[in-house]
Amino acid sequence: MIYFLYGQDSYRSKRKFNEIIEHYKSTNKTGLALNFFDFGESKKTSASEIFSDLKTATNQVSMFREKKLQVFISPFSNKIFTEIFLKDSEFFLKSEDIFLIYEKDEVDQRDSFFKFLEKNAKCQEFNSLGGIKLKNWIKEELAKLKAKIEPGALEKFILFSTNNLWQLRNDIEKLASFKKGNVILSEDVDLMVKPKVEVDIFETIEAISRKEKKQAVKFLQKHIENGDSPLYLLSMISFQFRNLLVVKDLMEKRNPYSLIVKKSGLHPFVVRKTYEIASRFSLPELKKIYRKIFQVDCDIKTGKLELEMALDLFIAQI
Repeated sequence: MIYFLYGQDSYRSKRKFNEIIEHYKSTNKTGLALNFFDFGESKKTSASEIFSDLKTATNQVSMFREKKLQVFISPFSNKIFTEIFLKDSEFFLKSEDIFLIYEKDEVDQRDSFFKFLEKNAKCQEFNSLGGIKLKNWIKEELAKLKAKIEPGALEKFILFSTNNLWQLRNDIEKLASFKKGNVILSEDVDLMVKPKVEVDIFETIEAISRKEKKQAVKFLQKHIENGDSPLYLLSMISFQFRNLLVVKDLMEKRNPYSLIVKKSGLHPFVVRKTYEIASRFSLPELKKIYRKIFQVDCDIKTGKLELEMALDLFIAQI
């Protein structure tokens, strides 16, 4: 049996990797049949060197009749390994051992090794979370710590944070520890979580407000090159335009700035940036753009548009 874990979200993939290892250890007490081959760190260059340890470990007969677990870490970084793996693929497919392939780096899905694993292994891809999936993940992690969060505080927490689950988990633990079983409120997020609002997201919205579409696309492309998920970017844009609608509606009702800060429930930093941008839009314009975001989100989820193409079309059509 071959298992294959990969994807941008290293936090969840690493957690799944550890779960498989720990489950194996709990059912195979000796630990003598567990072997690790980290090809990301390996300095071996020849085929014989790479496979000698593996073949030795695989061919050994355990006196305890335990199934062996052979763990391959970052194998895509070693072309010698992947080439010989494919050449000796029948050896792996017919073996009674368990093979766990864990790729920490980005995977080229056109690669023949990837295509083989996609067809023959139990694969699990861990994409970056965004939107409702990210919200649900945060609530699940809080529940594990016997903590809850009010909806407004959750929205603010997501706004303050990046989509780096390692950092998010750290902030979740801080909030849960601080509240000691009580519901996490918006002011708790203000107190315990340092805002990590993506400046380029505001710059993207500002470029849109100035009708500078090329500049807006450039900012979005910069995020994608830095590893941000297009779905995450769309969720951030959606969130910012929703904030713009809230602030603009309060502006239209002639509320003073101090009251807008209070009524909006947003962080003062966010209100300041949002207030500046909202002044460049009419309320009907913001409603039209927000409806367009909703349509783009639907097109992505129904498979009508690819993620990056959807973002480019969204910018072009507003």
